[in-house]
Order: sequence, then structure tokens, then C-alpha cells
Amino acid sequence: MPLPRIPSSHAAVRSPRALFRNVAVAASAAVLVMGPLAATASADPAPAPAPNLPATLIAAVQRDLKISPQEYLRRAALAEQVGNFTTTAQRQFPQTFAGAWLDEAGKAVVALAPGEGHDAARKAVTTAGYQVKEVAKSETELRSEKGAFQQWLAGQPKSVAGQVRGAVIDTVSNALAVRVDKSGLPMPGFIDPSRVSVMAAAPAGPEQSDLPKAAAVADPNGTPIAAGDAYASVAGKMQLICSSGFNGTDSRGTVVNITAGHCDPNIPAAGTSNAPGMFEVLPGNHLGTQVGTFQKSVLGAEDYSIVAINSANRDRFSNNLVRVPSQAPIAITGVVDPVVGQPICKVGSRTGFSCGVVNAVDQEVQVGDHNLEHSFSANICALPGDSGGPLVSGTKAVGVSSASSVADYPICEIPNLIGAVTGNAPQLFAQPVHAILSDNPGLRIRTN
Repeated sequence: MPLPRIPSSHAAVRSPRALFRNVAVAASAAVLVMGPLAATASADPAPAPAPNLPATLIAAVQRDLKISPQEYLRRAALAEQVGNFTTTAQRQFPQTFAGAWLDEAGKAVVALAPGEGHDAARKAVTTAGYQVKEVAKSETELRSEKGAFQQWLAGQPKSVAGQVRGAVIDTVSNALAVRVDKSGLPMPGFIDPSRVSVMAAAPAGPEQSDLPKAAAVADPNGTPIAAGDAYASVAGKMQLICSSGFNGTDSRGTVVNITAGHCDPNIPAAGTSNAPGMFEVLPGNHLGTQVGTFQKSVLGAEDYSIVAINSANRDRFSNNLVRVPSQAPIAITGVVDPVVGQPICKVGSRTGFSCGVVNAVDQEVQVGDHNLEHSFSANICALPGDSGGPLVSGTKAVGVSSASSVADYPICEIPNLIGAVTGNAPQLFAQPVHAILSDNPGLRIRTN
């Protein structure tokens, strides 16, 4: 899919809520090892039961996806099956497999190109109950083209290379898509000109602001803290407002929260005695008690932080909940990979639940002064303050919000309306949770 333009200023990268209004959030990608192909596939999940979803999520699904909550759960379950099928097909049929996705009707489609293993792959697809689409290039060929494009770009002058903001394999179109700052740039011959898109930069946002300290710094009730709740990261006089990510535990059994790397105001100090702290944000936007310390922060090819929760607040984070602050939660039951066409919902402390569909996976996109690699994107609005918050499909964890194409708007209604008129919908970029887990052996997302 064509990539939207991301703000290119450094301030745009770190854009938590009332502080830096330029970006939104992040995680990372990894392949989950699956069993035999036949064991991962079934045509359609059984009809979903009456959903045990909070009213805020049901409202977002109906508003943004225009489907019932039952259909949302059905498509989420099917996307998980397709993701499992994809992992195995990539390994078993590398010369013919060309990608898989959910179409607009929520049906599974698998693309196959001419090559060794085609007939066996086609049989596996039809046995699974999925639709076959014959295409020209395998996923292996498209990845080779992407590598060749990156090599070509590395040899171009700054006047050309500096105007290219990202490339992604457009699975549905069976082509490589490129996002650029302006039209007329030279491109290698294997790039289809129709797959080169020009997107305007987002405007610059206001400066940061400070939260007043609350008179009482401790939570008197010890209420649970869930993914989606607001927090402030504090380093000296620097304060950033973000959204809590998924709760979990690390290899030592320490209770942690997994959020965005750009929410750490002093990344080099993470894991040291000078590491920034995570503070609760109390009603009225007052700074509450410190609940944790940034243990590890990454901002570059990936964008994530692991916050170690202190002993006084460990029990408050020992849950698998995701919610709009102060609203009823959903319980996370597992982790899945992103799949094109998958229904997905983000929750953030500023804009709550918003839903869309994944439109690109395994893509590289320039965000400020770094390239986010192996990220995925969805047509979802997110604003500063939503950074670090969770993305879910059904009741499964998928990613952590990293960057938004519309982060300088005051409310989502404006870019959503513009998108409806122009077709240039807001885009939220994230990296899959599985990559964070892969980078940190023993790290686990809570599922109970």
C-alpha cells in the first residue's frame, strides 16, 4: 500500500500528548514458528458468540469498521489463522507463495506466483478454504526487489535519496510501493510509476508543557493500571505524556510495562541509576506517584521501552487489561502477527478506541531522523498522548503505536473528514509485539 508522509523533524518523532504534538507511538516484528501447514488452516472460524467487549470498543468497531462486534471477532480470528498459514507457507513454498490477506468482505485470499511447489501450495490453500489469486511475482521476488531498491537508493545523491521516505511490499497489488516527497524523482526500472506516491508533510506542533504535581501523590485505592491509561515520563524538568502499553513480566519475573521508546525523555540513561521514571497521571492532569523506571529503551529501527514497575505498584500492573482510561476493559488472551486486511483497534489515553484495518506489513518508513523497520500500518487516527498505547485485534495483542501521519491535528474528526473526502486516510504506524518479545528472551505479555 502507498505510504503516507511522516513529519521529518526530530521533534515529530517524540510526540507524546500535551507535550510534543507531532507523532504517536511503537514495537517490533518477529515470525512465530508454526506447525505443519494443514494443522494451521481452517476455512472460517465458527460464528463468534455474543462478544464480551466493553461498550467503548463496540462503539468504535461499529463507527469505524461499520461491522458488528461479532463480525469483528470473526475477522480477527480468521486473520490469526491466515497469519499462521502465512508463516508456514513462507517456509514450505518460498518460490510460489506471494502473500495473504483479508479482502474487504472479510474473506481470506492467498496469492500464488508461478514457480516450484505451485500445485501443492494451491491444494493447501483450497483445503484451508481460502481463495487463490494468481499473481506474477512471489514474495521472495518482491523482497529481492525491495533489497535491490534499497541498494539503488544508497547509491543516489542526497537530492534523490533525501526525498524518499519509505518502501513497502504492497501484497494486494503484488508490487513494491514507494513514498516520496515530490513527483518526478528518478526510479529504477522495476518500480511501477503508479506505485510511487507523493504525500505532503504534516505541520509542526506546539511545544511541551508541564503537569502540576498533585497534593496527594499516592493512589489511595491501589486501582489497577491497564494498557491505555495515561502516564508521564519524567527526566529532570522534561515531562512527556504517553499511554501505557501491554503489561508483562521479564526474564527475571519483574513486572514490566511495554510502551514506546520515544516516550523515554532520556534514552541513553535507561537501565541506569539516572533512568527516567514512569509516573501516574491523576484526574485533572496532575502528576501522581512514580510507578516504575525505564529499564530499556530503543529508538531507531525499532521503537519500544520496557519499564520496570516498582514493588509498591507491582500488583497494580499484574493484569492483562486494555481500556480507555476509567472505562471497562478487555482482557488480552494472546499475541498475533499483523495481517493485511486484519481488523485492528488502538487505544490511547487521548483519543480512546479507534479502529481500522492493517494495510501494510513488514515495511520501512522514515520517522524523523530514523527508519522504522518491519513496521505495520493501519488507517487509524492517533494523536500525541496515544504514543506507547496498545493495538489489538479481537482480544489479541498486535502492536504498540509508534507514529501518526496526522499528529498535529487537535481532534481526530478533522483528519478523518479530510480522509473521507480525499481518500488520504490517517495512518498509524506500529511494530508488532512479537519482535519486542523476540528481542528480549523471557519477556512475556500478560494473558491472565
